Amino acid sequence: MLSQKARRAISLANKEDGIVFCEISLWEIAMLIKKGRIFVEMGYPEFIKLVIKSDNYIFRGITPQVAEVSTHLLSDLNRDPADSIIAATSIIENAKLSTAGKNLRESKRISTIW
Repeated sequence: MLSQKARRAISLANKEDGIVFCEISLWEIAMLIKKGRIFVEMGYPEFIKLVIKSDNYIFRGITPQVAEVSTHLLSDLNRDPADSIIAATSIIENAKLSTAGKNLRESKRISTIW
């Protein structure tokens, strides 16, 4: 359920330098599957292998710099640690964040696309 603008930006990144993908999002996907909010017809490991192979992803973990920057974003982002890490990663990577999250889009510290 991406906006057209977000789809175009992701498609362009996929063709060029790659799509920055925060590794914490892998955990979020696993939790959504476990809670039944996302249904896939295979196990999580097989599903994630397909996702990884599907596009030009650049996986980014929690570096010391991301951890430090994320602590300054918590008050802007409804105290969701995963959102803070994702937002901090976008700042460190100088990458626009494709998100429907209103709290992320309204933050003046994060460059978003929606």
